[in-house]
Amino acid sequence: MNYQTEPNYTHGTPVKTGILLVNLGTPDAPTPEAVRTYLKEFLGDPRVVEIPRAVWWLILNGIILNTRPKKSAAKYAKVWLAEGSPLRVYTEKQSTLLQGYLSQRTKASFVVDYAMRYGNPSIPSVLRRLKEQNCQRILIVPMYPQYAASTTATVCDIVFGELQKMRNAPALRTIKNFHDNTGYIKALANNINDYWMKHGRPEKLLMSFHGLPQYTLDKGDPTTANATRPAACWRRNWD
Repeated sequence: MNYQTEPNYTHGTPVKTGILLVNLGTPDAPTPEAVRTYLKEFLGDPRVVEIPRAVWWLILNGIILNTRPKKSAAKYAKVWLAEGSPLRVYTEKQSTLLQGYLSQRTKASFVVDYAMRYGNPSIPSVLRRLKEQNCQRILIVPMYPQYAASTTATVCDIVFGELQKMRNAPALRTIKNFHDNTGYIKALANNINDYWMKHGRPEKLLMSFHGLPQYTLDKGDPTTANATRPAACWRRNWD
């Protein structure tokens, strides 16, 4: 086994705890070429598309990657910010704000960073960056409220795959889900209430949930089963 080169270490260097926020991913630019690279990595993940690999390879490389990138790039261009991809920009802001929040409220040495499951900054590159800052404990936070094999589990695949390449592996903890966490639900409810206070309460509130095929539930994916659990908590926070 050829391990990665370990960062330089000086005895007595304070041990830190890293917190890694991981979001889905984004192209590097709103161009067909960048979108094609992103889609190839994303849709090439066997956890994301669970059909026979040979069949899917032909569909992905013969049809999708030759037709979708141009159309998707045009859509990305409509929402692209001056600073870059919205998902990357706001995920970076979240990590910066969390770093500031923890620094103000605790004396513990935390290092907060972010990565994308598909695209940049990649999980392996950020894990190396955290190790270089002597983070011997790292908390992995997939930014998906509900667990799914096609989302949270893919993050764990990459993270634990990287540990196999490390001689001095850090201690890891992972967050599986937080969809029914009271603090999370309260934060979302507060955002909605704040908007209503400024703009008035509309006749309807439209909520959108990302779905998964029924067969994934039949195989043991808990996402669909968990989706209805927080409803009562939502109502309590809104009323």
